[in-house]
Amino acid sequence: MHVPDGFLDLTTSVATAGVSAGAVGVALRRARADVEESPALPGLVSAFVFAVQMVNFPVGAGTSGHLMGGALAAALVGPATAVVCLTVVLLVQALLFADGGLTALGTNVLLIAVVTVVVGHLVTRGALAVLPRRPSSVVPAAALGGLVSVPAAALVFVGLYAVGGAVPVDLGSLAAAMLGWHALIGVGEALITGAVLAAVVAARPDLVRAAAPARRELVVVGADGRRTSVPATPRDADAPAAGGARRRPLVVALLACLVVAGGVSLLASGSPDGLEHVAGLVGFDGAASDSAVAAGPFADYAVAGVPGALAVTLAGIAGVVVTALVAAGALGLVARRRRRATA
Repeated sequence: MHVPDGFLDLTTSVATAGVSAGAVGVALRRARADVEESPALPGLVSAFVFAVQMVNFPVGAGTSGHLMGGALAAALVGPATAVVCLTVVLLVQALLFADGGLTALGTNVLLIAVVTVVVGHLVTRGALAVLPRRPSSVVPAAALGGLVSVPAAALVFVGLYAVGGAVPVDLGSLAAAMLGWHALIGVGEALITGAVLAAVVAARPDLVRAAAPARRELVVVGADGRRTSVPATPRDADAPAAGGARRRPLVVALLACLVVAGGVSLLASGSPDGLEHVAGLVGFDGAASDSAVAAGPFADYAVAGVPGALAVTLAGIAGVVVTALVAAGALGLVARRRRRATA
């Protein structure tokens, strides 16, 4: 659901940019403690979302969808860090690959990096409250969060279009089409979210932030009578003791990102995604305009001058590396500033 330039008027686009900037600013402040130990995992989460978003899956009738990743990222690294991770993905996609308009960047951040994360996280937490208290419960909980988050973002787009849509359309038809198609895409979101989390929980449950409440805690009573809950074992207690062994899952995750972006993406559906399909059905697809970077060397996930599938492979690998480095660098800077402030 990458909104192109032209679907919304300038006033609405500026307003969404302001809201998104405020949300990302709050997320950066709240993410400081989350990434102080290691910004590597959030960097890999960003890279993985970027990679999987290159793989559009068919949902029928000439329409495709792709992972948004809000519920998945929130489950792995927490909602605040997830907002930052997905914002980095959208920045790289818009600036380097001309995916999503530049004037629509604030809108895309609001829909994909804010709405899907917040809705996915809240639904996940609600489901965990009624599921058995064990790490594996995060799998169906986050899958449900992913299922709900996609149509929620679609309905927010309908609200934005009602305020500042470029072309007059029947809002009832727009809402029905957006909700119907994105409910189907939400099923794919749920399946991908559940599959990824099941693999991570099986290998390293300590890397799943949403599974943390399921770990046992000790209540420590201080000399002043204050009661403090602390983990019964350190956060990485389930990880191997050796530093190299601890890094191994991160290396495997990076390799998986490279394989998905550089190889699996070649199998992506070429059908228009849900928003493009609905725009054609309802009649505002002609309002879209090319991105200002549409002539860039990596536009449309290819490399200028490189033929065929190799261009997609190289572009995907480049995108994974750039996304991981930008996310890890930004969050690492936030963590260092927190350490200096604490010192």
